[in-house]
Amino acid sequence: MSINQFPVDFMWGTATAAYQIEGAYNEDGRGMSIWDTFSHTPGKVKNGDNGNVACDSYHRVEEDIRLLKELGVKTYRFSISWSRILPNGTGAVNEKGLAYYHRLVDALIDNGIEPFCTLYHWDLPQAIQDQGGWGDRRSIAAFKAFAEVMFKEFGAKIKYWITFNEPWCLAFLSNYLGIHAPGYRDLQLAIDISHHILVAHGEAVKRYRELGFTGQIGIAPNTSWGVPYTQSEADKAACLRLNGWSGDWYLDPIYFGTYPAFMLEWYEKIGHQPPIVEGDMETIHQPIDFIGINYYTSSMNRHHDQAGMLQAEYMNMGAARTDIGWEIYPEGLYQLLRYTADKYGNPDIYITENGACYNDEVDNGRVCDQRRIDYLSQHLVQASRAIADGINLKGYMAWSLMDNFEWAEGYGMRFGLVHVDFDTLVRTKKDSYYWYKHVIANNWFELR
Repeated sequence: MSINQFPVDFMWGTATAAYQIEGAYNEDGRGMSIWDTFSHTPGKVKNGDNGNVACDSYHRVEEDIRLLKELGVKTYRFSISWSRILPNGTGAVNEKGLAYYHRLVDALIDNGIEPFCTLYHWDLPQAIQDQGGWGDRRSIAAFKAFAEVMFKEFGAKIKYWITFNEPWCLAFLSNYLGIHAPGYRDLQLAIDISHHILVAHGEAVKRYRELGFTGQIGIAPNTSWGVPYTQSEADKAACLRLNGWSGDWYLDPIYFGTYPAFMLEWYEKIGHQPPIVEGDMETIHQPIDFIGINYYTSSMNRHHDQAGMLQAEYMNMGAARTDIGWEIYPEGLYQLLRYTADKYGNPDIYITENGACYNDEVDNGRVCDQRRIDYLSQHLVQASRAIADGINLKGYMAWSLMDNFEWAEGYGMRFGLVHVDFDTLVRTKKDSYYWYKHVIANNWFELR
């Protein structure tokens, strides 16, 4: 057994996203988002599922905050539905949308829970998409205006802001691989989008500073972690590209004002480059206060000329997997944190997502999800190790508070600490909920 102690001011939390839990997709003036359109299109989401109702958190704010309060979290990461605030993406503000988030934020504060707000978690207003979406530079100004509305409205209440969640997903998973909304398969479009969202990020950070708020603002990439199959230079370079695709590509411009040379050279080799306009890199290169790290899995890879755009072939080594099929490699979290700290000057880091999909059901009023407890404890050991090694890890947010709409997987994959019956919407606390509650209360745990 080993005891893993955490700092007294460590920010324990959990996380959700608006489209995945809120529901009420056409109520109180909310406009359509690209995920409404995508999930309503036959064949895009498993079982034809959509987020029309989701967990119905829009109508169950008080109930869900009670779950957070009993859990004992110090912070709660949630996202804003842009189309609930600006139904047309720009223009008139929907006061009922603002009122919903005031109700949520006020209830969090009243219960001693720090709001940790994500401005963009993938649900672009459909009206913006109809004008070209993130592939059109006009989306930059639209996002800046949306961010300004949120900063002015909530800047005195919310001290922690994330501009974009998992920019690789909204650029490449959604517009090159076509798995998420809006579902395109165009590499240059994805590269264009990745650049435009970085400029939009920079504009939002600049505006936050100009408005004089003293809170913290950052970004949360879903940095993949590829482990070389051998120590050959070719295999190491393949993993560098794989990791750079989702991590360095977004963080280097923010911290250094330039894209990573090895990725630029790779894109240019295959005939692509980002659409940089004069002044863009300066805009992106705004100081941020923290990096959010979303980590779930790692993979072993080697170089292969026929292995896709990155020529990084996945090697199945027979590792244990969660029910969604992702390999379990806790040490990858430490390796990623170490790499990030070393490369970017040991900034403040929050693990803004980490969790496991296990589809355990309610049995006699209980959900026995020991596999999730094992997953979380193994990853928290690596978080504790990172802190002991001098990495400025400030908090940990388990994904997710409750089972929810898991994007293209619909309702078939469960990540929650709380089980949700999607027919009745009844919430049932899982064993992992009680385990995590105990960890938070003690600020330490034993790995048995």
